Amino acid sequence: MKAAVMTNLREITVQDYPMPQVGEQDVLVKVMHCGVCGSDLHYFSAGRIGDYVVDKPMILGHECAGEVVEVGPGVKQISVGDRVAIEPGYTCGKCEFCKSGHYNLCKDVVFMATPPYDGAFCEYVSYPADVVYKLPPEMSTVEGALLEPLNVGFYAAQQGGASVGKSAAVLGAGCIGLCTVMALTAMGVREIYVVDLVPLRLEMAKKVGALRTIHAGEEDAVSVILEATHGRGVDMVFETAGSVPTGQMTVKLARRGGTVVMVGMAPNATYPYDFCTFIDHELTMKSVFRYRNLYPTAIDAVVRCGLPLKEIVTHYYDLEHTQEAMVFNLDHKDQVVKTVIEVCKG
Repeated sequence: MKAAVMTNLREITVQDYPMPQVGEQDVLVKVMHCGVCGSDLHYFSAGRIGDYVVDKPMILGHECAGEVVEVGPGVKQISVGDRVAIEPGYTCGKCEFCKSGHYNLCKDVVFMATPPYDGAFCEYVSYPADVVYKLPPEMSTVEGALLEPLNVGFYAAQQGGASVGKSAAVLGAGCIGLCTVMALTAMGVREIYVVDLVPLRLEMAKKVGALRTIHAGEEDAVSVILEATHGRGVDMVFETAGSVPTGQMTVKLARRGGTVVMVGMAPNATYPYDFCTFIDHELTMKSVFRYRNLYPTAIDAVVRCGLPLKEIVTHYYDLEHTQEAMVFNLDHKDQVVKTVIEVCKG
């Protein structure tokens, strides 16, 4: 098969790669679409994320969907020809976290495109059938691929306690921020303020459900949101940008007794934070590490709530031009919201 392989920093080449083997409980998926995630860009440009280091040629990409072309002899629930989305991590199933339903915290997870495991910028992927989900006829494989970041958005909304009548501020309008907005709208939240520095992303935020967008380079986001909420603040604040200034902003925007949800990962692991106000306002802080048990929810929401998931895609590239896709994302961040690789043609 053909695969786009990261062979060095900022270097991806398309080359022949061995076909994956299909195990007893696996399915072989012909990958149709795979999204470019921030983690892919980080590995591509820096060669590592924390303790995870790319030390050999590796295939990136984990937001994927496609068509099943082969099933293992033990697979009953999925058939050849099914269009599916892949949840890109499978866990041990035996530890305390897996057994309690918190499998996203399993230490022995095998996660696509996280060293040492290959990802899905390739024509075929073999994966355990129990983390592969059928797509309804009305859902495209582009939307199927984007279910992965949408799951992060739904998990963030759940962590924040989203419900009808609540208000929210989403700091950062990249893919995860926009997916958080969509998840919030699906859960009944209508008063959503979105803060970013990129006009294109703010325009996209309006399209997917933001009540009001704020350009942080032109307005004081804290003042605008406090004025809009009559000094109260919002029920939930979601930090999705992964920056120090937005992280510090969270405590200023949450109402007394409100909730702060940390989704983005700041490059500086430690930074000053106003814990005096945090304590005085009796805030709750939650964090998000991937997601759990949400693929069926996300699929249902896209179909029943009409979430405009596909609308956030601004750029498409075929597999042969994966290198160009990655470089353009890094060098033109103000022009990109979401890039999808069209791996195989339907």
